[in-house]
Amino acid sequence: MIVDTHLHIVDQNALSYPWLAGAGALNRNSSYDEYASEAKKLGFIASMHMEVDVAESDIEKETAYVIGIAARPGSMLVGAIAACRPENKDFPAYLERTLDKKRVKGFRRILHEMPDELSTQPLFRENLSRLAGTGLTFDLCVLPRQHEKAMALIDLNPDIQFILDHCGVPNIKSDEYAGWAKTMTEIAKRPNVVGKLSGIVAYTDTANWTLDTIRPYAEHTIASFGFDRMVWGSDWPVCTLAGTLSTWVGATYALLEGVSKDEKAKLLGGNAVRLWGLDQLR
Repeated sequence: MIVDTHLHIVDQNALSYPWLAGAGALNRNSSYDEYASEAKKLGFIASMHMEVDVAESDIEKETAYVIGIAARPGSMLVGAIAACRPENKDFPAYLERTLDKKRVKGFRRILHEMPDELSTQPLFRENLSRLAGTGLTFDLCVLPRQHEKAMALIDLNPDIQFILDHCGVPNIKSDEYAGWAKTMTEIAKRPNVVGKLSGIVAYTDTANWTLDTIRPYAEHTIASFGFDRMVWGSDWPVCTLAGTLSTWVGATYALLEGVSKDEKAKLLGGNAVRLWGLDQLR
């Protein structure tokens, strides 16, 4: 049974996504119903929505949209990771409004597409520290060159639970393994970080990857964090750039061949339920 911690829903009729104009095959609507029809066949029992970098003016609108889908009878959605802008002075008021939304389980601010210095700004760091004590997590989506800055954020906030998206965004297509592996080992030494097995097929030569292409990156991430500190995400629809949702699920099971039933259960769902209290929402 799988708990998907990284589902993106795209509805360009309801929300604005400025980045999609240059996103090629991803520049389309990707609906919850399209996702759920395949996910349910694959044994998914619950999903969490990950913010999709909507226009800043639509951030709270996106959260309301997702909460609406979660409220549907039989919906697989049990939580949401909302977008945020810690670099803005109005973040404290936004945080207060969001605390009332029980479906929101954490935040993410896209960093891998932003200037590296964003996370070093004093206001960004001050506002991020406001998550301590709220129970809300913070997803880090950072490039390998940004890993050092990510570690600085983590060290400044030992009471915040961080989630490292997409195995630290390795450049698999260019086989840039060594530097990525070194900083991943260092990040994993910090106990308030959980690794996420997600997204890596999109960083390959998406037309020609094989299981052996991604295996070193998946295995190093899992070995660094351990099965007690790993969650799983589909990164749908981004994963469809390199196959289908079923392709990524099949690759995941192949990567986990030989691990114990208990370890597999933790990575594929148990840890997510524990981290975000998802059993309380089902």
